[in-house]
Amino acid sequence: MKIYTKTGDNGTTSLVGGERVSKTDPRLEAYGTADELNSYIGWLRSMPTSRKDVIDPMLYDIQQKLFVIGGALATPLEKREKFKLIITESDVHQLENNIDELSQGLPQEHAFILPGGNQTIALCHVCRTVCRRLERRILALPQDQKTDLFLLQYVNRLSDFMYILSKNVHFYDKINVFLWKSQ
Repeated sequence: MKIYTKTGDNGTTSLVGGERVSKTDPRLEAYGTADELNSYIGWLRSMPTSRKDVIDPMLYDIQQKLFVIGGALATPLEKREKFKLIITESDVHQLENNIDELSQGLPQEHAFILPGGNQTIALCHVCRTVCRRLERRILALPQDQKTDLFLLQYVNRLSDFMYILSKNVHFYDKINVFLWKSQ
């Protein structure tokens, strides 16, 4: 099987269901950002941390959900259930439970944390900011292409997860936290 089809050479691509759209269509920007985030999370999973046994299964599950999100964004609303491209309330609750688990025992910060500390933590912050962009791209979709509530909730919680993950790695890997100092 050849990877190239040549059907996109004119600047168009197919959505799930066969509709041809411009590669500048906002839906492609949204699901492309989901794909980008998934790639960064794959990179994050390869990074060293003392918490790998706890974190890696969570990140694996998130990668699975990001494929669902990308597929959902590439599929007309009315066809998403048929293709099982649905983020559920249970998915949102699982992510919230993961956030709660990672938050346990962490010190409270009273200022913004500067991204960095080591490569693993810095990459957590890259994932957090790409996730925020994904949320903005989804919200910018035209009204007839809007997505379901639980998908939006999941993406919103995911950026919170990445923030807490960075704090968790800071704490358990004993990496100094640098706080923003206002002028």
